[in-house]
Amino acid sequence: MNRAFNRKKDKSWMHTPEALAKHYIPYNVKFLGNTEVEAPKGTEVVKDAVRKLKFQRHIKKSEGQKTPKVELQISIYGVKVLDLKTKEVLHNCQLHRISFCADDKTDKRIFTFICKDSESNKHLCYVFDSEKCAEEITLTIGQAFDLAYKKFLESGGKDVETRKQIGTLQKRIQELESENCELKKQLQDLEEQLMIAHVPPAGSIPMKPDSTDVFDMVPFSAVTPLVPVPASNGCPPPPPTTLPPDIRKDLFGAEPFDPFTCGAADFPPDIQSKLDEMQEGFKMGLTLEGTVFSLDPLDSRC
Repeated sequence: MNRAFNRKKDKSWMHTPEALAKHYIPYNVKFLGNTEVEAPKGTEVVKDAVRKLKFQRHIKKSEGQKTPKVELQISIYGVKVLDLKTKEVLHNCQLHRISFCADDKTDKRIFTFICKDSESNKHLCYVFDSEKCAEEITLTIGQAFDLAYKKFLESGGKDVETRKQIGTLQKRIQELESENCELKKQLQDLEEQLMIAHVPPAGSIPMKPDSTDVFDMVPFSAVTPLVPVPASNGCPPPPPTTLPPDIRKDLFGAEPFDPFTCGAADFPPDIQSKLDEMQEGFKMGLTLEGTVFSLDPLDSRC
């Protein structure tokens, strides 16, 4: 392994400064993976990481797994690792966090770089299979470092701080998007549970509300027992007054008049005598147009 680059004033780079400052240089490579290393730089450190990841790749190949293909986007802001088909960003290694970059002179396909993880602060070594262009990719990363260093000197260090703030904001945006997706999922689960709770079980008869009249009132039923309502002061209502069953009243609540049940003192003597005669006549029976009426239930004359 060799160091990827050394800054020299007379160094000739492969790309124009505008290509790395305003855009990026893409490379299609195979991603062997990343692994934690003990030091931020060193040839032996990188060699151990390459041996470890190559061994893991042989095991995955024996199990039928292919090495994933990715796209590298190199610019003065860092190195992005994207899924080749979906263009999803798998890793975003900011340039100021990359501490070492190297290619293998004995194997033109392999190149690596070490980057400090922003979350765990661990040093991770990324290993790629580059189809015999490892040296070109290494030089491109070196050129990006050189341009970023010049820009740092021109801005007096403010540009680096701005990039750090942008990176922090982008990370926070990703966290909020993840939280938003999780909340949407929880809301959907709650809506599904509410819908299941309102569905009646199979075979059950839904309860129908009582029918109402045109005034939205429940019709009166004679067979429905009346339940006394307690008074507002908390005392129970008085028991209803019941009348003897033999006392009948008319529609206005008055007792019907019966002249034969009245006492002698209720009428004058002449009227009372007439009533006695009429009562005696009804008892003996009166003949009217050949029909005999009798008040005696045992009399069968008709």
